[in-house]
Amino acid sequence: MERAIIFDFDLTLADSTKGVIECVNFALDGMDLPRADDERIRHTIGLSLKATFQSLTGQKRNEDADVFVSRYVERADQIMADLTVVYDGVQDTTAQLIETGFELGIVSTKFRYRIEDILEREGLSDRFSIIVGGEDVTEHKPHPEGLLTAVSSLRMKTGNVYYVGDSMVDALTAERAGVPFIAVLTGTTFESEFNELPNIAVIDDVSALPGLFDVL
Repeated sequence: MERAIIFDFDLTLADSTKGVIECVNFALDGMDLPRADDERIRHTIGLSLKATFQSLTGQKRNEDADVFVSRYVERADQIMADLTVVYDGVQDTTAQLIETGFELGIVSTKFRYRIEDILEREGLSDRFSIIVGGEDVTEHKPHPEGLLTAVSSLRMKTGNVYYVGDSMVDALTAERAGVPFIAVLTGTTFESEFNELPNIAVIDDVSALPGLFDVL
């Protein structure tokens, strides 16, 4: 039976916290807005950039959000890849999953070209059959567009695909797409929160996936 695992990226496969904090505050500085607390910023990782702006500032004007996005991307193009660290175990875990017959993909609000740059640097580019980034969709997570696009590209049924993520946004995305969800605790969400939504497992990090599928 053909099966696939699709991953979120930030705080699931890699820690981009330092880069995100730098880019958020660069954008806010340029708009003469107060800097945001590091932990508040960390809790927005995985949201779209517009949603991040709204969450941190309470402002709803699209024009202001567009300025924030533009400045964030400007800074991210300079520093984000260098400040993003792929988690220990991702190299071995992805190799093991492919060896056991899984196809792998990524669905993230992060721009695809940025993910591709990081994967290229880490020698992981050939591990993933499909990457859907923020520039590839009209509706961001928790809308299921990106996840369903990846499932369709892989030519698989939703029941044969697993989505792995670190946030409630990821869990909602999987639920709305009809895709089984596996939660990892490498983000800011607790196991008790994940258990409020459907999931087939809550694991510490992605390195537990091969062992999990041994018993599923």
